[in-house]
Amino acid sequence: MAGPGLDGSSLVAIGGGTGLSALLRGLKHHVGSPRLGRLTGVVTVTDDGGSSGRLRKEFGVLPPGDIRNCIVALADDEDLLARLFQYRFPNGGGLVGHSFGNLFLTALTGITGDFHQAILTAESVLSVRGKVYPATLVDVRLRGRGVSGKVYEGESAIGVSGEELAGIELDPPAVPAFPPAVAALEAADAILLGPGSLYTSIIPNLLIAGIRQAVARSRARVILLLNLMTQPGETDGMMGAAHLHAIERHIGAGLIDTVLHNATPIPGALLAHYAEAGSTPVGVEREAMARSGVELVGADLLAEGDLIRHDPEKLSRAVLGLLELPPPAASRGAWRMAPGRRTAQA
Repeated sequence: MAGPGLDGSSLVAIGGGTGLSALLRGLKHHVGSPRLGRLTGVVTVTDDGGSSGRLRKEFGVLPPGDIRNCIVALADDEDLLARLFQYRFPNGGGLVGHSFGNLFLTALTGITGDFHQAILTAESVLSVRGKVYPATLVDVRLRGRGVSGKVYEGESAIGVSGEELAGIELDPPAVPAFPPAVAALEAADAILLGPGSLYTSIIPNLLIAGIRQAVARSRARVILLLNLMTQPGETDGMMGAAHLHAIERHIGAGLIDTVLHNATPIPGALLAHYAEAGSTPVGVEREAMARSGVELVGADLLAEGDLIRHDPEKLSRAVLGLLELPPPAASRGAWRMAPGRRTAQA
């Protein structure tokens, strides 16, 4: 592991949705410092709802929404251009509900025939501090199976299943990982999973064999950024150990070295408000985590305000602080003490 130095560490964050963009928004301010040299987001492309789902269905493009959010989050200055990319049309027949950035990426993909070229152009327009890669360039969808045996087709259906999920899978099951994403993972000093929706943002990326195997081959410290609250319909009642075990059930044990969680109490009034929607804090069971062999680290990650959210700057400081600590004794890799611990599924 290179660790902080003249060139800084190389961080790769895997996920999707608002969680990944919040993380990147905080970390971008440290890019180019002695602590952080390179920052990359590897983004899921299984979204089938909202504007992204409509464009995917009508134009046959990969869903652009999560990619757009991450590009804007990495923008050097989130000024007028960044706000333009996030502008959502409030009316206009076929335009209503679409964001300008989604239409921009869709149009560029149509012109160039290359979704990655569309991303590169958007990155150039917004002068981003980092790179954004789709996990794959193949049209892939999610399928979930509940413990009841019921099958949920698509990310949107999985997100509101309302029952414990026995597992999720890709359709088609074997898709190639995007090579630049694989290269970034293999060269990383730290790989961050989340925060974000467990079954629809984090695990889908890791179901791609090339992504999963790149994480296993990497000497990076792999850190799970635990969600603050459960997600109604998707992770009801799931605490920290259950999140960890769900990931390991899909990708194999031993890939995660450290779990970072919020250690700041959440105001009772906010908890009561979220409880009305069926959302509760994701607690950490220290004994269960210890049995899993992961390092558990708590920090103040809570944003101020009327919503329970990670504070991007607090989160970025906590992540960068982990890189300055000795690696957990149970971790593995050439720079670790337990070689061969990781057992990523093929």
